[in-house]
Amino acid sequence: MAKAFKYGSRGITGSLHSAERKLLRDLFADIIHMLEERAELHRLPEGLDPLYALTGMRPADLELPPIGDPALARLLPDASDDPQVAREHRRLTESDLIGEKIGRLREAQFLLETDKIVLDPAGARRFAQALNDVRLVLSERLEIRSEADSERISQINDAKDVTTPEEYLGLVYNLVSWVQDTLMHALMNAEY
Repeated sequence: MAKAFKYGSRGITGSLHSAERKLLRDLFADIIHMLEERAELHRLPEGLDPLYALTGMRPADLELPPIGDPALARLLPDASDDPQVAREHRRLTESDLIGEKIGRLREAQFLLETDKIVLDPAGARRFAQALNDVRLVLSERLEIRSEADSERISQINDAKDVTTPEEYLGLVYNLVSWVQDTLMHALMNAEY
C-alpha cells in the first residue's frame, strides 16, 4: 500500500507498492513514447545549413504539423492565441520542451525502481512535474473540463467497483493525483 510523501531528516520520502510503481512506470513510458513520436518531427533534413544543427532551431520554412492528439496538445500547448506567434514559438522551443519533459519522465521512472523514494526539493519538483504530465494526459482522456467532471471522477476510489475502462482510468487518475498531492505537501513543508 502506498505511503504518503513526508518531509523529514532524510529528505522527502514516500513509498509505493510494487503494482503502483509498475503502473506509474508504465504511464511514464507511455508519455515518453507520445513525446518521442512528436520529437521525430523535429529531425532536420540532411544537407541543411549546419547552423541549424548546432542551434537545434528549425528553419522558418519547415513548418511543424499541428498536434492531432488532444492529450499531446495538453502537454505541448500553444503559447499564444495568435496562430502565427504560436507557430513561431513552437518552432523555436518545442524540441527543447520535449527533451526536458522526457528527461523528467525518465528520472521519475528510475526513482520508481525501489519501493522507498527519497528526494531532495529539486528532485521532488521534477518528480511532481512528471506526475503532472501524466495527470494532463489522463484528464484529457477522461474529458475533465469542469469541477463537475472532477467531482465525478473523484468518486471513483475503490477498485472492486470499477467496471468500465473510463472508471479504471479514473481510478488511475485519482492515484496519480493523490501521489502528487502528498508530494506537494511534503515539498511545501521542506521549503518552509
